[in-house]
Amino acid sequence: MKVSVIGGGTMGNGIAQVFAQNGNDVNLIDIKQEYLDRAMATIDKNLGRLVKKERMTEGDVRSTLGRLNPVVSLKNAAGSDLVIEAVFENFEVKKEIFTKLDEVCGPDTIFASNTSSISLTKIAGTTKRADKVIGMHFMNPVPIMKLVEIICGQATSDETLEKATNWSKDLGKVPVTVQDYPGFISNRVLLPMINEAVYCLMEGVADKEAIDTVMKLGMAHPMGPLQLADFIGLDICLDIMEVLYEGFGDSKYRPCPLLRRMVDAGHLGRKSGQGFYDY
Repeated sequence: MKVSVIGGGTMGNGIAQVFAQNGNDVNLIDIKQEYLDRAMATIDKNLGRLVKKERMTEGDVRSTLGRLNPVVSLKNAAGSDLVIEAVFENFEVKKEIFTKLDEVCGPDTIFASNTSSISLTKIAGTTKRADKVIGMHFMNPVPIMKLVEIICGQATSDETLEKATNWSKDLGKVPVTVQDYPGFISNRVLLPMINEAVYCLMEGVADKEAIDTVMKLGMAHPMGPLQLADFIGLDICLDIMEVLYEGFGDSKYRPCPLLRRMVDAGHLGRKSGQGFYDY
């Protein structure tokens, strides 16, 4: 199968890696060569770890890297069976990408988005193939996490759903089908919990270590909500809470003012070096 992945960031390079590992030819597409170089270096490093753990051989690594084609132009997506968009959460950017893909790809190509919160129905509406647009929301880190949220837009066909489900299984993932409502399942449940943890911190209910310890030891979470927010990125957490708040019009999804203040300060978590914790 020929796959194109749009976006070489954390999610995009992980998605490209797992498809290539499982025998698919993959175009990894981004807007700058330096982004592609960084993505390929990350994939090479991840594969090297698998060799050290004896889960892959050096020959497997060479074969996997040989199936990856880092390129700059969206035109390279032509001829793909599946195109997966994995850029940042901005509808206007996604709209521009899907509009161009609709022009360069054949009528049978299926379009998927790795969006974590933006409406698939809205994304599909930017194309002339709404029945062939679906959400494939992978979890971070993609090579390790088993879940893929398969999101059906209003017009997504049963055939497209079946193909996306089977492709996910072929990767060794566990696909779960959900409908197109704000936040889907994963973020509709997870982000309000994180947001409530931020409220607890803001209101002085406990300090950050105490809040995270309660959830780790009391609820068996592998990572506390504030630590997890830092890992996700506080700006992304805020964006998703805004989508939930706007989409449902319900005050229970109101982003915590402390979360907004930290984002305004540029304290975005691990990627900026400072969030609820210092890195």
